[in-house]
Amino acid sequence: MLSGILIEGLIYGIMVLGVFMTFRVLNFCDMTVDGAFPMGACVLASCLLHGMNPVLGLFVAFLAGCMAGFVTTLIYTKLRLPDLLSGILTMTMLYSVNLRIMSNQSNVSFLKIPTVFSKITEFMKSAFPAFSSDWGIVVFLVLFVGVLLVLLNLFFSTDFGLTMGALGSNEQMVISQGVDPRFVRGVGICFGDGLAALSGAMFAMYSGFADVGSGTGIVVSGLASLMLGEFVLKSNKIAVQTLRVLIGSIIYRALMVLARRYGFLVGMNPNDLKLMTGLLIIICLVVSKTDVAGYIKKHLSRPESNGGK
Repeated sequence: MLSGILIEGLIYGIMVLGVFMTFRVLNFCDMTVDGAFPMGACVLASCLLHGMNPVLGLFVAFLAGCMAGFVTTLIYTKLRLPDLLSGILTMTMLYSVNLRIMSNQSNVSFLKIPTVFSKITEFMKSAFPAFSSDWGIVVFLVLFVGVLLVLLNLFFSTDFGLTMGALGSNEQMVISQGVDPRFVRGVGICFGDGLAALSGAMFAMYSGFADVGSGTGIVVSGLASLMLGEFVLKSNKIAVQTLRVLIGSIIYRALMVLARRYGFLVGMNPNDLKLMTGLLIIICLVVSKTDVAGYIKKHLSRPESNGGK
């Protein structure tokens, strides 16, 4: 169970990094993620079925997600529509695009086609038969996501990355520096949706199939993971902020696994997972607006009654 939680947490954590870039860094409400996630899965499935190398297929899926983000950017900047509506429009159109990518099939299986994860599984069975093959996938994902975190942290330490961070807080300051905010925002949106598509492609590779409906509510789960991470670790350092994204994703997936396995004890079933996600977000929002630590400290340090004197 632990290996499964880590695998899902790290795979979805890539998507949450994209949500972090748009919602937190750019302060842009990007609903495109709900369409970009399954788009990555559909593109990977199409690439594998046409004999493409799986690593190259992952890269193509990432580029497809970037293109989805580019469409959202064009709608937002050229048509001057609100960010929320721009993302919803792109997400809606991507459903039909994803069906086209998979030749009008809503679900495509590629279990018999070699992938990165299947090769890791074969290696683990031959080299380390005493260990579960899932742990080989965990090691691969830890290395992959670790490199991704390092690259993101290096990017945010560059002038362009600092400008992107400033854009979400004070757009007027970026304009006063002679930088076009539309270009900076567009790059961030494209990269965020590219990460969402890459996450979807990896999840499809892990599960062995692609489904056009796999992105339903994915942005909500991303926000829940993001808030859980912020609740666990509080820091203004970008390295800590990106790390807590993954921690929040793993915690969220652990909660979902526990709900699926032991939810029946309290009358829950898999149909209640979306309800649980919404409740988690509400709880995180309430806690974030309440100084819980200060409240506890205040009441613990309250002097006892002097009634005995």
